[in-house]
Amino acid sequence: MAKTRRREGPNRGDREGGAEELGVGLSAYTEALFAQEDELQREIRGEVVRRGFERMQVSAAEGKLLHMLCLTADARRVLEVGTLLGYSAIWMARALPPGGELITLEIDAERAQVARRFIERARLGGIVRVRVGAALALLRDMGPAASFDVFFIDADKENYVAYMEEATRLLRPKGILLADNAFWSGRVLDPEADDADTRAIQEFNRRLAANPRYASTIIPVRDGLAMGVKL
Repeated sequence: MAKTRRREGPNRGDREGGAEELGVGLSAYTEALFAQEDELQREIRGEVVRRGFERMQVSAAEGKLLHMLCLTADARRVLEVGTLLGYSAIWMARALPPGGELITLEIDAERAQVARRFIERARLGGIVRVRVGAALALLRDMGPAASFDVFFIDADKENYVAYMEEATRLLRPKGILLADNAFWSGRVLDPEADDADTRAIQEFNRRLAANPRYASTIIPVRDGLAMGVKL
């Protein structure tokens, strides 16, 4: 009797390559259906690429998620740390009601000026205020406590923990804390990472997960969006 030959499955490299291709395809599918950019958003993305800031820019899918989370929180006041050229601020500001306010902090004066121009062209100048300076110094002068509905961090990684502490003071109960790059291109998986940014993201994730003031998780969109709901 002839032996039945066991069918061999794909090797690990094939599986990983297929999974990566599937992830890219599904991301493109999601963006095409649910996160279509308008002409201005596409222009901002092009300018971000031209300036070499692409790794610092949220994706369209993440921008739409930020927009939806602001809607879910019924947000009226949003605080963003890290403006870049205003792309994420525009996504979030478009979710705010009349009379809403989004304050975004940017350390680089030239980038802040470019962002202001894009925000004005989006007809959001009456909602979005761009402030220039070191974010921690600006945050420590802001208030009153519990006066913001959403707090989004997408800036220097070494200060993520400090930004979370400020967010805890400034967010209202049931307010939402968000932080980009929670996966840090997968480097958070390295227990022996020796670069400061990776260690800072790992520490931020650990502290957010253990913080009794938040119900928290990481949403696996793009490079990971950490999310905490203030209890």
